[in-house]
Amino acid sequence: MASPSYPTLKGFSKGVGLDTIIESKSKAAIIGPDKPFTIIGERINPTGRKALAREMAANDFSRVEADAVAQTEAGAHILDVNAGIPMIDEPEVLAQAIKLVMSVTDLPISIDSSIVDALRRGLEVYEGKALVNSVTGEEERLEVVLPLVKKHGAAVIGITNDETGISHDPDERFEVAKKIVERAIDHGIPKEDVVIDPLVMPIGAVATAGKAVFHIVRRVQQELGVNTVCGASNVSFGLPNRETLNAYFLSMAISNGLTSAITNPLVKETMASIQASNVFMGNDENCLTWIGANRSESDRPRRKRRRG
Repeated sequence: MASPSYPTLKGFSKGVGLDTIIESKSKAAIIGPDKPFTIIGERINPTGRKALAREMAANDFSRVEADAVAQTEAGAHILDVNAGIPMIDEPEVLAQAIKLVMSVTDLPISIDSSIVDALRRGLEVYEGKALVNSVTGEEERLEVVLPLVKKHGAAVIGITNDETGISHDPDERFEVAKKIVERAIDHGIPKEDVVIDPLVMPIGAVATAGKAVFHIVRRVQQELGVNTVCGASNVSFGLPNRETLNAYFLSMAISNGLTSAITNPLVKETMASIQASNVFMGNDENCLTWIGANRSESDRPRRKRRRG
């Protein structure tokens, strides 16, 4: 499917939110402020998953296949695919994983790597409009990743750190976000194809981590008019009962304008939080998704039996 073309937008429209469209061959996921919250499934990532890393390194993609199917069935809209394993041919392993995921689900894919050659190889095999994860505000990274994104008509996640590292000042991180959007436009990438990651820090180590994310998300939406994403589970790192913390964090972030997150759709508490947030943000028409997800079997209408 050919990617839709968008006009390049110069400057920023305060308060205007634009839709980011990510596509597979047959399905589109739309990230936007007036759309249901977009869930990017995080499970196909060997970081911290020793069994998955070991299997992928040995060209065993059975767990990748199972994770792709399970996340699709659980309600993910996009699947993040990462092959960051030391001492492997990451570009080829990532390409194999992407091709397998495309064969078992019609969901669009986020191609996730810190290795530019791996991003390039992933984009070469992907059929559709991918989400590239990611580019930072570092000059070297901007100059190699953005031309790649433009060449393949992809969208890109912009992470709000640069050569100085990750600032604890949310306004400095916002300036990095603004720089990424401006440079993307300079490379001919429409601003709706840039999704900003405000960088979620562990709340157990940085007490202002949640407030900083909410502040950046609001400014990005109101002043840049672009969509946002985060790695939601980072907020609870090192703390007990992480699933509850993650769920509450997501609902608060959504109320501050967050439009997508890389998270685990297999966690019921997370999904319930997102579904409830869609209701209160006015993005679940007539609460139909909430009703469908929470109506018990005894509440469902039963078909009358025909008498033969």
